[in-house]
Amino acid sequence: MSERSIDTGTNDVTAEVNDGVMTITLNRPDRRNALSDPMLKGLIQSLADAENASDVGAIILTGAGGAFCAGGDVKGMAEAGGEGGGSSAQYDARVHLQRRSQRDTSGKLFEIPKPTIAALPGAAAGAGLSMALACDLRYASDNAIMTTAFARVGFSGDYGGTYFMSRLIGSAKARELYFLSEKVGMEEAKQLGLVNDVFSQENLMSEVHAVAHRLAHGPTVAYRYMKENLNRAINGEMGECLDMEASHHIRTGQTDDHKEAAQAFVDKREPTFKGR
Repeated sequence: MSERSIDTGTNDVTAEVNDGVMTITLNRPDRRNALSDPMLKGLIQSLADAENASDVGAIILTGAGGAFCAGGDVKGMAEAGGEGGGSSAQYDARVHLQRRSQRDTSGKLFEIPKPTIAALPGAAAGAGLSMALACDLRYASDNAIMTTAFARVGFSGDYGGTYFMSRLIGSAKARELYFLSEKVGMEEAKQLGLVNDVFSQENLMSEVHAVAHRLAHGPTVAYRYMKENLNRAINGEMGECLDMEASHHIRTGQTDDHKEAAQAFVDKREPTFKGR
């Protein structure tokens, strides 16, 4: 598969495709990768590329300089006099823009028909944690921490964190972590189900790339429908989910990937998937 770099339009985000895996890196290490308008636009652009690109089978979201993402740029907000300080935008317009940004970032990570992986080299807080929770899988270094952080800065939360966390670990624990904004170490995070596995900081990215490479070279058509099944299972009515599974199962049974896998089973070898 091809190798290429994506023009994100900003230095706050870098993105590249290597052997079927797009790696998107939040790149404001001096601010612990706190979100900026250019970063959000670059992330949106990268995810739009990944969704439609035939050379992308899996997506990694990570952060530069030892942190994942500190969430909103609280220092920048304070300098501007608070969230949206100095802006003449009307309330309704700001709500619309926020909704659009959330759908195009966290919403896209959750719904894009390709596996998404968050690699946490360090702290994931606030909206940064929300985006990590929006991904299909999460892997972290052993010195990373998670915190909702919103209560500490007088916010209710954004970028879908309440939705994703409640469904990952249950409402009672999610309420505790939101109300109290305590820091969660990775041993506890793994026990709760907030991360899939924990590695040393030195091995984190190599381990994550190994998983992403496996996914990128797997049965991508099946993954597309599998992800939709799993997402719908969160809220869907039981009969609806069963019907959708039946439709998707029959569809994937018609793919070349399924036929190759069935033959490989007979031949007692590993299948070679082509994504069709």
